[in-house]
Amino acid sequence: MYRFHSALRWLVAITTCCSAVPCLPTEAEPALPPARYSAEVAIGAEYDSNVTVDELDITSNKSDYALTLDGKIGVKKQLTRATDIAINYDFSQESYQEYSHLNRQTHIVGASLVHRRQLVDTGLSLYYVNSRLDGDGFLELYRASPSLSGFITKKWFSRAAYVWSDKRIVERSDRNATIQAAELDVYYFARGLRSYFNAGYRFKREDATLTRLDYRAHGGKLRHVRRIEAGARMIKLELAYRFEDREYSGITPGIDASRSDLRQRWQVDLELPLSEQSALQFYTSYGDYDSNFIFTDYEQAVIGTRYRYRW
Repeated sequence: MYRFHSALRWLVAITTCCSAVPCLPTEAEPALPPARYSAEVAIGAEYDSNVTVDELDITSNKSDYALTLDGKIGVKKQLTRATDIAINYDFSQESYQEYSHLNRQTHIVGASLVHRRQLVDTGLSLYYVNSRLDGDGFLELYRASPSLSGFITKKWFSRAAYVWSDKRIVERSDRNATIQAAELDVYYFARGLRSYFNAGYRFKREDATLTRLDYRAHGGKLRHVRRIEAGARMIKLELAYRFEDREYSGITPGIDASRSDLRQRWQVDLELPLSEQSALQFYTSYGDYDSNFIFTDYEQAVIGTRYRYRW
């Protein structure tokens, strides 16, 4: 918790600087706009056909219902005409009806810096994640990611990133790991933000303390986002498919072979606006996790809804 409180103090300090330090105008250039603040809260409920703890390879093979609570606050500020900084804090809570010992609370503090150039934008994002199970410390993760992005043509946009992460799991130091990944995303804006497609590829290497948990993975995703006019408002529909093919090193006890996982997930999200600031969201997903290790070979379906308010 000390690291989490330190991260929160860091967030408050940077946010205060962004809002308190004036941007002095000059005769040649007008003053920069003030910092922009935003906030969001959402409350909902969901059904999970197979409650799991993915980081520990634990599957209950039992279903349960959960109440969900999510919150977010953020600030954005222009440092120069071509450079922006953003600071965010995210909170999420899942409270199960029966499996209360798997209640999960997650705090995320993040910062991103983007510098816009004529052809290519450069960026850097930093995140700290603190997750708790049943009120006890469970996971800490530090993540840093430099990126390059830009429009290829009027409708085609691409983004490439390198991601470095350091993962620590309380009382399971054998699962502590350093993660490196390379990502490439391509977007096609058929009708701007009203209708666009996204395809992505990721190569990931995770090096854990316990050698048999090391793995290399190839992953991909396909997404389609469409906004449909409904009177004066826009209904948002998102269809997504993701997969990850993992090949583990070393011999896994119980199968006397190297573990191999193929993880696939299909997801549908629907957002119905109630006002300019509020919306009702529905989501469902189905995951097929195929593995030669019995504890990570399972299926999972999630159905949920939540009310979201922004300001």
